[in-house]
Amino acid sequence: MHSPIRAPIPVETLLLAYRSGIFPMADRRDDLDIFWVEPRDRAILPLDALHVSKSMRKVLRRDAFAITVNRCFEEVVRACAEPRPGHPETWISERIVQSYCGLHQAGHAHSIECWAREGEDGGERLVGGLYGVTFDRVFCGESMFSRTDNASKVALCWLVAVLRQAGFALLDCQFMTDHLASMGAHEITQASYMRLVAAARGEPRSSLGSAWRHFVLGDQPSESPEASSPGKRIAHSLTQTS
Repeated sequence: MHSPIRAPIPVETLLLAYRSGIFPMADRRDDLDIFWVEPRDRAILPLDALHVSKSMRKVLRRDAFAITVNRCFEEVVRACAEPRPGHPETWISERIVQSYCGLHQAGHAHSIECWAREGEDGGERLVGGLYGVTFDRVFCGESMFSRTDNASKVALCWLVAVLRQAGFALLDCQFMTDHLASMGAHEITQASYMRLVAAARGEPRSSLGSAWRHFVLGDQPSESPEASSPGKRIAHSLTQTS
């Protein structure tokens, strides 16, 4: 007998929830039901206050990973749902996966991928990334994963630089973790968060894809050595105000 399958959460319902300061989760990966979460305190990462250590700046500058946007959204979500040491279960159920894939197809969910370059043939292997939901000038980070050192931190650095370039105003991290705190995130009340959401209404200057291309391709045919690669452009961008 086949297990019942619940329909994905409608795109309109998800967007209304995010605009109202709530989001869905599941108790475990095989759960058919979801529940709605409204945190009492909300973790945010101010876009002008990202903490980037000297060692991380070096990782960025040497382009340790190739970075893409929206290249394999579903694969990133499923990677975020994989068991981790000390965390065999996940809140990302199959219904959650399908719901966010629908949101991605509607243009309101995005992923950033980190790829390790392998071999002389130039092959690449997905080693880290993150995904989240966008509306107005808000990016709500959902989850991230890392299969090698620094991959998720590099993805977060790229996310912040891309959001700033695109004209976003708010990066919501939902729940505080030690990882996020080390990168500059802090907690605010839910009421304060909703005031920031209201202040972030309106359209960003550009899409995340356009902002990513700004760093990958550069603005000028000939650039200074300090900004001659995507990683150096990202590091330079983050150094300007952080």
